[in-house]
Amino acid sequence: MESRSCRHRFFAATALWLAAGNSLAQGLDGLDCVIQPSREVQLSSAVSGILESIEVDRGDEVREGQLLARLNSGVERASAELARQRAESELAISSQQEKLALAQRSLVRVDTLHSNQMISEKEQDETRTEARLAQLDFDTAKEEQTIAGLEYQRALEVLKLREITSPLSGYVVDRYKSVGEYVEEQPILLLAQVNPLYVEVIAPVDLYRTIEPGMTAKIYPEQPIGGELQALVKTVDPVVDAASGTFRVRLELDNSDNAIPAGISCGVKFP
Repeated sequence: MESRSCRHRFFAATALWLAAGNSLAQGLDGLDCVIQPSREVQLSSAVSGILESIEVDRGDEVREGQLLARLNSGVERASAELARQRAESELAISSQQEKLALAQRSLVRVDTLHSNQMISEKEQDETRTEARLAQLDFDTAKEEQTIAGLEYQRALEVLKLREITSPLSGYVVDRYKSVGEYVEEQPILLLAQVNPLYVEVIAPVDLYRTIEPGMTAKIYPEQPIGGELQALVKTVDPVVDAASGTFRVRLELDNSDNAIPAGISCGVKFP
């Protein structure tokens, strides 16, 4: 689930800056801001169970789709392997195919004998019935193999429910559980995506018409990062807070080299 801690920290930090009346941006004729991860996700398991392994720890870099943790899944793995064997086995189909071929050859011979009036119509009808039944048995064997393939896919999906993979590329911010613990809906890991970064700003309502999505602004991170960066205005909240006379602005900051840490304060200047 998406964590709300990012938003809470942002408002808390902003309140402290405004109360102190001392910001990075004051000397730059700009506004206060804070640099945050573009996503924060608390990972939990879709099913309950005992943690068999956790592959990462706090501070580790992760990639989208990477296996991060696994619940005990011996029964599920055995079920998946059994379903795979059934899905890949063609013995039943081969057996029924041979029986069908034999029944069809017998029918050809019986039809020839019947045309020469050497056997009765009853015998011919019985042979035709056996051939049709052999065809049905062959079709049933193929259908059962198809069903076995679907059961194998289902077994794999059940097994995946016991594997926790990363929904993003980023870093492990925190680890809440250890191997051997029983988990239900509790979070196991907290992940953060730091490329791109979001720059969150609370702007006075006087600037509402002057800030628009797509606009480029200058960002001045606090020391020891420092310097001047370029960020793109991503969203401008359409609702103004009547009590404070402010509105929120979010900018997107490229961090492909992971040089900028999330969670630092900054100043921002709009054109």
